[in-house]
Amino acid sequence: MRTKDGHFTVLIALIVILMTSGALVSDGQYLSLFNLQSMAGQVPEIGLLAIGVMLAMSVGNGGIELSGIALANLSGVVAATVAACFVSASGEPATFSLIFILAALTVGLLGGLLNGLLIAYLKITAILCTLGTQMFFIGLAVVLSDGRSVRVGAPAPLYDIGNGYLFEVPVSFLLFISVACFIGFVLRYTPFGLWLMMTGSNPKASEYAGFPKHKVIVATYTVSGILSSLAGIIIASRTINVKWDYGTSYLLVAILIAVMAGVRPEGGYGRVVCVVLSAITLQLMSSMLNFMELSNFVRDFAWGALLLGFLAIGRFRLIDFFSPQVRAVSSSVQSPQAQKQ
Repeated sequence: MRTKDGHFTVLIALIVILMTSGALVSDGQYLSLFNLQSMAGQVPEIGLLAIGVMLAMSVGNGGIELSGIALANLSGVVAATVAACFVSASGEPATFSLIFILAALTVGLLGGLLNGLLIAYLKITAILCTLGTQMFFIGLAVVLSDGRSVRVGAPAPLYDIGNGYLFEVPVSFLLFISVACFIGFVLRYTPFGLWLMMTGSNPKASEYAGFPKHKVIVATYTVSGILSSLAGIIIASRTINVKWDYGTSYLLVAILIAVMAGVRPEGGYGRVVCVVLSAITLQLMSSMLNFMELSNFVRDFAWGALLLGFLAIGRFRLIDFFSPQVRAVSSSVQSPQAQKQ
């Protein structure tokens, strides 16, 4: 279910332009190995949250995921608390890391499942449901941590997820790309992917076709919750501490990434590869603005301009302007009113 929306082409072009511009304004330091590694290490958590937003939007019915970062923080707080009850991070780092990861994934799964059940079976509007669960997750994390940061420490296996390198590439970035490839494969080549997109694009037709609509919605939000917990694991592994209010701006950035990737708010279309490229584009822009020593207000302005630009691309299908074949086909097809005149 692909459409000629032009987002993939524009994102690739933007990445090339940003890398070239960054190299020029920084005398080549922008493309140094250290800076590339630094940028790659900052993409995974926001990228995972953005994929979760993409899935929720693609399933349609006004779908959105507003509780992602709150669930990520709750996963980290619960996992750190539970793991510390059994073993010491410094004494048994491998066991501590395993318990931490399993506990975080369990919290993410349960949180996503809660969202899915409320939306699918209680018919609560997605934006209100996830806004409510966002506050619930935040409140639960505050109660469990008493409003303070919870120390995770730096057990070797967990620390390596957020700070280690494999073939000079951050492990967290490789994990992000692996998860993105898996989600993309599922959406493209499995019945679940077809059901998800059909549920979003034409819910009536999917219902008449016998697609398990409720189960698809529940599964979609459950996967989104697991992605949030993965983001929470990466955050914890990089920061050594977890807190209920980490990354408060991540929600809006994740939605911005999804919109830039061409995900349709009405549902039925979304490409994981475009979400990955969109996340990379924003990180490249942020890093370039830092090299130029510009304020965060300029960054916000640039992000807003990007959002408006990509909304225009989605609305007017600007890629058609650059495709002679598409223009020829479009000009040969007249509306019924034009044919009558």
